Order: sequence, then structure tokens, then C-alpha cells
Amino acid sequence: MSSALAPPAMAADAESQEWYLTLMKADDMWKVSDGSGIKVAVLDSGVNPNTSSLKGQVLADETPKSASFGATDDFDGHGTSMAEMIAGTGNGGGIKGLAPGAKIVPYQVNLGDSPDQKRTPTVVEALKAAADSDARIINMSFSGPYRFKDEQAAVNYAFAKGKLLFASTGNDAESKNSIGYPASYDRVVGVAAADESGTVGKFSEHGGSVDLAAPGLDVLHWCDAKFTKYCTTGGTSASTAIASASAALIWSAHPGWTANQVLRTLIDTAGRDWPKDEPSNYLGYGLIRPRLVLADSKIDPGAAGADPLALENGTAATPASATPSVPASSQPPAKGSSGATSAAGSSASDSGGNSQLWVVLGAVGVVVVGGGAFAALRARRAT
Repeated sequence: MSSALAPPAMAADAESQEWYLTLMKADDMWKVSDGSGIKVAVLDSGVNPNTSSLKGQVLADETPKSASFGATDDFDGHGTSMAEMIAGTGNGGGIKGLAPGAKIVPYQVNLGDSPDQKRTPTVVEALKAAADSDARIINMSFSGPYRFKDEQAAVNYAFAKGKLLFASTGNDAESKNSIGYPASYDRVVGVAAADESGTVGKFSEHGGSVDLAAPGLDVLHWCDAKFTKYCTTGGTSASTAIASASAALIWSAHPGWTANQVLRTLIDTAGRDWPKDEPSNYLGYGLIRPRLVLADSKIDPGAAGADPLALENGTAATPASATPSVPASSQPPAKGSSGATSAAGSSASDSGGNSQLWVVLGAVGVVVVGGGAFAALRARRAT
């Protein structure tokens, strides 16, 4: 059961309930970067630009006309919640985003629940429009069971345009576990949800399409489209928004980097105690820790054009005469597969004496539970 936070309590308690801001040492990160100069395309139920936390943060005029229908008309509050978690200012007691200096480019996409099915842009239309915009990051806090060639083609187009794409892995791991799309598309970063201790949520889908994990449990979101109060819940939608915000912080500090370099540093600094070339089914390459990237002025982002998920995306080139440096059994599973790694890669070692894994390496056990899949229709969950 979720709790609700309504004015005037909202003004006093909203930011204090965002446990991940404290755990990730957001105040320290904001001294280096707050996401300024970075635009994030939010493909969702639309984004309400008039909440106290989003006033001045939503660039509605930058949503291409070809995909602008409903962009600022959020019909259920979900897209607005994601936008606030990414770039909210916290004004008026609202949610403060992890990257409050970033800006949001809004989209309403047709996921089967839009009020106007005929005029609402499809995922393909929105992706292509976002790819042609100035937004560097594309946040997709939704998923569905079906793969569509035109959607993969649109993802490829956005990737070729230099965009960094994040998508939620899903929230039905306790029933039938099958990560859907767009998280399972090549070139999309699938994000799982973890709690304050670094434990993956029981609901969080697991498999070969999990690339990273981020905070996603016990988080605030708008209860509905009335925008009168926040509720507390959890899901991979929220963790996806936090991952997008983390990328915005890094890209703002290193505007000359490519999407590959931003992602590579997130992967290299992620919290884990398993080999990086053996990603966990539950946490992927680990728990995101953007502070470690921002704190290291000499961090090596790698080659600008090298895909850090090349093995999962099937773009890694291994000469026939060469001997693979990693045994085939330990290669990361391909995108869309159930994966071969087990719970062995789902806890983090203590190499720093600090239990706050989100900030530095610490000892955190991860509960892994079987099961989970999406409903028959493409579904968006409340955070």
C-alpha cells in the first residue's frame, strides 16, 4: 500500500523522502555538476510543465511538431513524475531531481492507454523526433512484450545520432520473468530497481537485458493526473529516470564526451563484486554511482566510438584467428535473452569499509527472487 503526501506536508517532506539524494551524496555532486546544458527527452504519458518543481524546466517548444500532440498534457501523472525525478527543482515542496539543472523535452507516446489513440505519437515517431532534436538522453520508463522491427530501427537511428537511451526492465518478476521492449532492444540501456541497501526489488525483471541498477524503491511520484499529492511506491520506471539523471550530471561536466563515453564511465564505476565481463542478471554491471565519475577529474572515458555494450549489442568484432580474452561461458548474454549468469553476480564486496554501496564500494547482499514478466499489453507502471 502506498502512502500519500499532500500539501502542506508536501512542502516540508518531499525532498526529505528522497532517500537516494542523500545516499548518492547529491549535494556533493551538485558542487561539480547539476546537469546544466543537458536536455532529456521523456517519452511517456506527457509532462505537466506547471507543477511547482517543473516550472521553467520543460522545453515544450523543442518537441518537434511531428510528435508534439499531448506532450504537455499528462493524462495520468507518470511522465511528470519521471521528469521531476530527473530535473525537478524541488520548488514549492515538489520532488527535487537528481539533475536539477537539466531540462526536459516532453513527449506523449501511444502505449495503448493514451486518451487519443489516433493522434498520439507512436514510440517510433517519438524516437525519431527525439533523435533529431538537441536532447542527448532519451528516457523510456515503459515496456511491453513485443519486439517491432521499426522500433529497433528507430532506436538504431537515435543511437547513430549520438543519443543515450535508457529504458525500464519491468516490474513483474514475481509472476513471469521476461524483460520486454524497449529495454531488450540493442543499444538501449536496461535499468533494474534497487533499494537503499542495494538490494534488487523483488518485482524488478532480471535477465540478459539488465545493464545497470539504480534507486527505484520507496520513491515519490504523483498519485494521479490531478497533481494534488505524491504517493510512495517503487518500480523500474523510477530507476530509469535516476539513471538518465545520472548520465545528465556526467555529460554536463564533460560536454565533449560521446554517449558511449558517458555510459562507459557509469559502467566502470558501478558498484559490484563480480568481474565486469560477467554482468549479473539482476544488477547488470552494477549499481550506478555517478559521484565517482564526477570526483575523478582524470577518469578515462575510453574511445569515443567504442560501444561499451558491444557484446550485448552484437557489435563486438573478434577476428576469426584471435583467441577471445573472455571464455564464451562468461560473455554477457545477448540483449533479449534470459541470460546465463546467476545470483553469483548480485552482491558487492567490501573493499572500502563503507556499507553505502551507492557512494563507495561496500558490502551489500542482494536478494534474488525468481519469476516475473509483463502483461500482454505494453504497460507503464507507477514509477
